[in-house]
Amino acid sequence: MKIVILDGYTVNPGDLSWEGFEKLGDLTVYDHSPADKVVERIGDAEIVIPNKISITGEVLDAIPGIKYIGLLSTGYNVVDAEAAKAKGIPVTNIPAYGTMAVAQFTIGLLLEICGNIGHHNRAVHSGRWQANRDFCFWDSPLIELAGKTMGFIGFGRIGQAAAKIAAAMGMEILAYSRTETDEGRRIGKYVPLDELLAKSDVVSLHCPLTPATQGIIDGASIAKMKDGAILVNTARGLLVNERDLADALNRGKLMAAAVDVVSQEPILGDNPLLKAKNCFITPHIAWAPKDTRARLIDIAVENLSCFLAGAPVNVVNG
Repeated sequence: MKIVILDGYTVNPGDLSWEGFEKLGDLTVYDHSPADKVVERIGDAEIVIPNKISITGEVLDAIPGIKYIGLLSTGYNVVDAEAAKAKGIPVTNIPAYGTMAVAQFTIGLLLEICGNIGHHNRAVHSGRWQANRDFCFWDSPLIELAGKTMGFIGFGRIGQAAAKIAAAMGMEILAYSRTETDEGRRIGKYVPLDELLAKSDVVSLHCPLTPATQGIIDGASIAKMKDGAILVNTARGLLVNERDLADALNRGKLMAAAVDVVSQEPILGDNPLLKAKNCFITPHIAWAPKDTRARLIDIAVENLSCFLAGAPVNVVNG
């Protein structure tokens, strides 16, 4: 079968191999694909492997030969999964590949806020320490996390993994989730959302983006948070009303925020978080360690292998 990878660059910019796919069919790889080239580039391929490229109902109508869509991501909102289902095309995704990487990055963002490590490293290299009259200096408040409370909105695999790290540092753990599990209860305490907001020194977002969670952090929810609290978001940008968050940072209601995701990516120049006080922004890289991306590709190859063997797995559209 012919296989086409439409936008492989972010998953594999050249430090990994597509060999697994090459063993399964005639492979063509594009680093990027403009929207107006998608139909042309799929052509007569039966297997389509997108990451962030949209596979709309119109694309599916234009290419009746598609037999399988295998996403290089967990989220699958870029594919019209229902239209694919109506045509008998399974859509698969990559679950749970980046749990530990995103958990690690979540805590890394929090630690950067607490120590402003990058800033002080640059200050030392600029000569400020050698010119200092005292044996040490710091330019921002330094925060000890032991004894503080971290609240997790969404408590699935990633939330629980991050919570275990936070608990190991001596933090108390609160969680708000659609579902409650025994494993979750062993890690922290489930509470209503308003209680979590009111009691947490740090609020971390790990829930999926749904109509119910879009804008879950807005002016009203921020008002319920502790003065001087910290917000961390490694989930989805649209969980946060960015203008409300920027306002809360600029007037000091929140002490700091760290986000790896924003409402529109790449970030727009007029995003209010770019000019907000104490807002740490990274370019959606929590998922991107080499080990994690290699695991993603391996799972994607296994998904396709199972489909070709007649026993598809990780199908998101039934």
